[in-house]
Amino acid sequence: MSVSRIVQLLGVLACALCAAPAAAQDVRPGYGPNVNITAAKKIAAGVVAECSKNKWNVAVAIVNTAGTLVYFERIEDTQTVSMDIAIMKAKAAATYRRPTRAFLDAINKGGPAIMTLPGVVASPGGVPIFVDGKVIGAVGVSGVTGDQDEQCAKARIAAM
Repeated sequence: MSVSRIVQLLGVLACALCAAPAAAQDVRPGYGPNVNITAAKKIAAGVVAECSKNKWNVAVAIVNTAGTLVYFERIEDTQTVSMDIAIMKAKAAATYRRPTRAFLDAINKGGPAIMTLPGVVASPGGVPIFVDGKVIGAVGVSGVTGDQDEQCAKARIAAM
């Protein structure tokens, strides 16, 4: 088989992998202006308040629309790996413009191909931040169970 034929087949395969998940999903919202540091601190304060109330040690990351870290905070004695996971969850939620729970749900419905996409985190706790229906960034939380991480991430809505 020629090199050009292999490249052509790889292109077709890549398109098929991207099209299959896209066909089953709804239209993603657009991007708005990036979250700023003032808003990021307020969001993080809401997350930390919710987690502290439950005595959960977590790390919280706020990223912009490109997944670049804007603000990071952790509660004392949070497990070390949670710092990286919080950032990964936030980045996945911002760049894919959907909660990270959506990846877990897709896998549970028999869509393992989603795991081949770059930056996928199939664990709840990454949630996009919306203003006027547009994504301006995302929050990622890690340190307890995925459901608890997501509960804390969603608490940021009250902080805005």
